[in-house]
Amino acid sequence: MTDMGGDRVEEAVASCSALLRAAAGSDWDGVRAGRLEWNCRRTAEHIASDLIAYAGQLAGRPDSAYVPFGITLDEGTGNAEVVDVIETTGALLAAAVRTTPREVRAFHPYPFRSANREGFAAMGVAEVLLHTHDIAEGLGLPYEPPAGLCDWVLTRIFPHVRPEPGAPWSTLLWATGRGDLPGREALTEWRWNNNLVIGAERLTLQGVTPAAAADLRAGGTGGFEWIEGGPFEGTRDAAGMIVSAYEKGVHRPEWGMFVLVRREDGLAVGAIGFHGLPDEEARAEVGYDLAENARGRGYATEALRALCEQALARDDVKVLLAAIDRDNAPSQRVIARAGFTRVSEDTERLARELDGLEDSLRLYARES
Repeated sequence: MTDMGGDRVEEAVASCSALLRAAAGSDWDGVRAGRLEWNCRRTAEHIASDLIAYAGQLAGRPDSAYVPFGITLDEGTGNAEVVDVIETTGALLAAAVRTTPREVRAFHPYPFRSANREGFAAMGVAEVLLHTHDIAEGLGLPYEPPAGLCDWVLTRIFPHVRPEPGAPWSTLLWATGRGDLPGREALTEWRWNNNLVIGAERLTLQGVTPAAAADLRAGGTGGFEWIEGGPFEGTRDAAGMIVSAYEKGVHRPEWGMFVLVRREDGLAVGAIGFHGLPDEEARAEVGYDLAENARGRGYATEALRALCEQALARDDVKVLLAAIDRDNAPSQRVIARAGFTRVSEDTERLARELDGLEDSLRLYARES
C-alpha cells in the first residue's frame, strides 16, 4: 500500500482533461452542468479551485479553518486554458500529497474536522470525477472513469456506503446523489467521511479505512509504519472484520478499528476498536492488541482510556464491554486501570447463553 494518492490525483485529472479538451469548442457558459445550479464553465473552474485548496491545506496545515486564499482566472481565459489550470492545480495537489509526511493532518470540516494526505487526495479525485461527470452530462457526452479509481475513492472516504459488486462508478454516483442503484433509495443529502483520529498522551488512535483494512488483512501494512514484530495477528483478524462490515454496508468508522501510532516516532504499535455498533441496550464491545515489542509500556491502557472517553461521551452508548481470557492477567490489569470491572455472575451467565461468550472468557464492563 505505497500509493497515498499522488498517482491517483494525476490519473483523475488526465481522465477529466481528455474529456474537456475534446469539448473545449462547446458552449460551456450557456449549458447547465448536470443536476448542478452551475453552468459547465463555472463547474470546470470549481474543479481547479478544489484542487488548489486541498493542496493549500496540505502545504499550510491549518487545524481550524481553510487557508484563506483562492484562484481567479484572467479575463478572457478560454475553455482550453481552463483545462490547463485544472492540470496545473492537479499537479500541485499530487506533489503536495507526495511530499506531506504521513502523520500530518489539516483542517477539513467533514466529519471529524481533519484529513490526512490520503484523505485530501481522495477528496480531490472525487471532485474531479464527479464534476467531470456533471459537465459531461450537461454537454451530452459519455463519461466513465476507470473503475479502479472509483473503488479507490469509495474505500477511503465513503466507508459507510455498501459497494455495489462490479459497479464502483455507479456506487459513487449513487453515494453523491447523482444516480440510482437497484433496491436503494435515491439520496438527496450526502457527505464523504474522512477517518477519525483520537488523541492520547503518547499515542494517536488513527481510524482504519476499508482500504487500509483490506491491505492489513492481505498481509500488508495498511499504510502504517510498524514497530518490529507488528502488526500482531489479532490486528489482521480485526481488519478482516472491517472489510466484511464494509462489504455489507454496516461499517461505521466511529465504531470501527484504530491503529495505535506513537507520537515520538510515528510507529504503529497495535490496534484497538469495537466489535460492531452499539446494540439495542446501548452496549458496545471493545478489543485491542499490541505488537510484542510494544507491551509493558502502558500503551494499551492509554489507548483504551482514550477510546472509552470518546465513546461514552456519545448519546448512543451507555456501557462498554470487554471479554478477557481468564488466564490473561496483563490484559485484566489493563482493563482494570481503564475503569472496567467484572460483571456479575448472572450477567456473565446470560452472556454465555444468549451471546455465545466462551467459557474461557471473563466479561468486564465500564458504564458512562
